[in-house]
Amino acid sequence: MVSSTTETIVSAPSPAPLANKLDSDVLSTDFGILPIPKRLRYDPGKPFHFGLLLNLSFGFASTFTVANLYYCQPLLIEFSKSFGVSYNEISQIPTLVQAGYAIGLLLITPLGDLVRRRQIVLLLVFVSTTLTIGLGITPNLRVFEALCFLIGIVTVTPQILMPLAADLATPERRASAISVVLSGLMLGILIARVLAGVIGNFNSWRIVYFMAIGVQCLVIVGAYLILPDYPAKNRDLTYFKILYTMGKYAVTEPLVIQTALINIASSACFTSYWVTLTFLLGGPPYYYSTLDIGLFGFVGMFGVLAGPFVGRLIDNLVPWYATLVATFLLIVFQSVQVGAGGINVAAVVISCFGLDVARQMQQVSLSTAVFNISTTARARLNAILILSLFIGQVIGTSVGTEVFVRYGWRACALLLLALYAFQLGMLILRGPHCPRYHWFGWAGGFEARKSVVEARQREKDSPSVTVTNGPMDESHPLPEKMEDDLVRHIESGDAANAV
Repeated sequence: MVSSTTETIVSAPSPAPLANKLDSDVLSTDFGILPIPKRLRYDPGKPFHFGLLLNLSFGFASTFTVANLYYCQPLLIEFSKSFGVSYNEISQIPTLVQAGYAIGLLLITPLGDLVRRRQIVLLLVFVSTTLTIGLGITPNLRVFEALCFLIGIVTVTPQILMPLAADLATPERRASAISVVLSGLMLGILIARVLAGVIGNFNSWRIVYFMAIGVQCLVIVGAYLILPDYPAKNRDLTYFKILYTMGKYAVTEPLVIQTALINIASSACFTSYWVTLTFLLGGPPYYYSTLDIGLFGFVGMFGVLAGPFVGRLIDNLVPWYATLVATFLLIVFQSVQVGAGGINVAAVVISCFGLDVARQMQQVSLSTAVFNISTTARARLNAILILSLFIGQVIGTSVGTEVFVRYGWRACALLLLALYAFQLGMLILRGPHCPRYHWFGWAGGFEARKSVVEARQREKDSPSVTVTNGPMDESHPLPEKMEDDLVRHIESGDAANAV
């Protein structure tokens, strides 16, 4: 593909607009009233160091904010007794929480590409803490249900932090940074159920929400003292333009669509496995008590804690290969469940741990690949991925339970194995270096080492940067920052500044 006349980019911005832009990037207060600690204020000449402490604080915040979505699940019987209503009526509470969460993912998470992340995290956690106070004291079921719905909407802090971690981390540590936040999120799901079940068994269920208030207050204080301020990324876009472009990414990006389909199937498998595990262990040949079944959550926790180590492995590989390894391991461990899950408890323990580790590896590698599409759209891209996981959860809960009840544990396990095979088939449709806008294919070779691929890309980008009046050769893409600037101008309709 040959282009016409070539023009070298030589224009420089005038000093005054540049100075005004830098001034607008640096804030000294949150919400105009709370002073930002000086060490956390944005300094364009001194980028933040995204160290282990900051990364772990992101994971801690994810753990004790996402827990808000799951405290209610083991407490439904206690709610029924306390409010004096039937089990059928009280069963709407988890549905309301999840419905609110879906709305928050769709309408609030994309704001990470439009506003400053420090302020939105502080605001979301403050609002969820305030609403949790209401949960702990209200005697009215309708008020309780409304508060649960609203808490679901604002409990999207982990989905703001995950793209921020990808922005702050260096490219060679990006997968590790994402895996720590994801581990915190997964840990929060498991811890919430265990803590709520134990506390609700020995004390009033309201103690659970008083505890939630306390840990969220710790998150607010920690975020204020540790979370760095970072400029908004797309100030030339409006909120509705952000939502429009998110929808556009969801239907025009082959990698996003491929990842979403894999996520739906993977999330359905994960949810179905854990829901039906209760039925399996509570029936023949095990007949375990509720407490014994709950202890299997600790096996899952060990799998989650292995996530950061998996992230280091992914950092050294092209994400596609990490996804391939993870999907193959999912098939292997699910095969163990198919063969002996209903015969020997050792098979259950092995599959439980292995599936957790492999699924986390799969999700981190897929997120890493999708985040590389655009640095300025990571919140929107992450919202699409999380919505696909949510859809998978709904499917897995209903379909998995139906198959288990009708046909037994092995039929359910075989269904999940088939879904893992589907994920492998979806993955191999596009090779590790398939061009961005190609729906199928294996162009670009088979190199698995990320360092080698990046070195080759630097060699391509090293000559003087030029733009053309004609179409560009696809084999010489723009450097990442120039591409993101171009995409942002096109999204905002500023065609004149797109070149």
